[in-house]
Amino acid sequence: GVLADIQAEGETYGAVDEGRGERVMVEFVSANPTGPMHIGNARGGVLGDALAAVLERAGYDVWREFYVNDAGNQIHKFAMSIDARYLQLVLGEENVPFPEDGYHGDDIKELARGFYDQHGAGWKDKSEEERQAAMAEYGLSVNIPKMKEDLRRYKIEYDEWFLESSLHNSGYVAETVELLAGKGWTYEKDGALWLNTTALLKQKFLAEGKSQEQVDKLDLKDDVLRRANGFYTYFAADIAYHRNKLEQRGFSKAINIWGADHHGHVARLQAALDGLGLDGSHRLIIVLMQLVNLLQDGQPVRMSKRSGKAIALRDLLDEVSVDAARFFFNSRSSTSALDFDLDLAVREDSENPVYYVQYAHARICSVLKKLEAAGVTFEGADALDASLLTDPSEQALLRLLSAFPAEIAAAAEKYDPARITRYVIDIATAFHRFYNVCRILEADPAVRQCRMALCLAVRSVIRNVLTMFKVTVPESM
Repeated sequence: GVLADIQAEGETYGAVDEGRGERVMVEFVSANPTGPMHIGNARGGVLGDALAAVLERAGYDVWREFYVNDAGNQIHKFAMSIDARYLQLVLGEENVPFPEDGYHGDDIKELARGFYDQHGAGWKDKSEEERQAAMAEYGLSVNIPKMKEDLRRYKIEYDEWFLESSLHNSGYVAETVELLAGKGWTYEKDGALWLNTTALLKQKFLAEGKSQEQVDKLDLKDDVLRRANGFYTYFAADIAYHRNKLEQRGFSKAINIWGADHHGHVARLQAALDGLGLDGSHRLIIVLMQLVNLLQDGQPVRMSKRSGKAIALRDLLDEVSVDAARFFFNSRSSTSALDFDLDLAVREDSENPVYYVQYAHARICSVLKKLEAAGVTFEGADALDASLLTDPSEQALLRLLSAFPAEIAAAAEKYDPARITRYVIDIATAFHRFYNVCRILEADPAVRQCRMALCLAVRSVIRNVLTMFKVTVPESM
């Protein structure tokens, strides 16, 4: 029955309908456009894209989104940094101090040089405000297309690149804050407008079953929504953005891939959405991702974002194949830290898991070619006498193949696409074991038909997993 299903369903085998067409958004990477993407974004990119693919396989209608932080404090710092480097080019480095909290990377110097090459020295005479607005616009016009290009090389395409600035410009942030105020969740203090996060979190935690005593012990703090200078905070924009996802665009769930350092922000954002009546506690799903440790020669490869020496995504993809990067970064669940071994990722042997799985597929293609050359054709799964599959290695393979739809359902339910990477490694391992103990070409014709069916089924499942995760599926290696 398993072999007949796989033959009949082909590319769709493994798909389930848990989602029933429910519209969900997966927002991932969303790196600041102030510098090149780094290795943490490399992991988040694969986890988000792979999770979106698993959810699609599980019957959800999935939208992929990148949130561009093109407003707020870090953009001001970005503009200030380019401006300082530009003025250093024009007036001499010794005459212009560089802001201490500015971005120190070489990429900022390149942007300043690019601006200078386009506009010359004349901008030094303009007002600081005008100059920095132009610097920010220029920097983003260079960086955002670069990010798109890097992610495209990494086989990641988005349905939308959503600009934070659009929320401010349309008045949507102000409107969202007004709604919270109208529901009695805000108060004014020291000229600023605050969200009563403490009350919202207490309400949320009590609803989740915590006791009053447990809640009273928590160290809860309120959040500023609008500063005394009239500017809205990043948190206010974040609440507005997620209201836009759930209310305006009608996604039933908003799923975000975030670094583990954001974990303190999760309950606060969910509670703020609860305060708007949007059931953020259930509809906003945050998948927290642990760090990546890059290893070479068994030693950690050091990197520092502040000094501009972060290992950029594009540098990583110059070292290892896109296949290896996509496979490795999705080999452990997001909750585990990941050791990425650069030496292993480029090896062409069975120690390298992506090579190992691809080799199983190529090996099956080679076996089937030999059978074809010997004049043996497959008569179809319906014609099999499956009682002939008695070897433990054959039965182990059948059990694994039959589990694929349930694995997809579980990976979608737990937001854990790495489960499917581990599954396909198990399939490859079971196949290599079967291949080493069971003859195929020389077997009795009826047994040979059964073993051909097994080979075809394994090839189909490996192909379905690798294509779902955008990893190439070689027919010869």
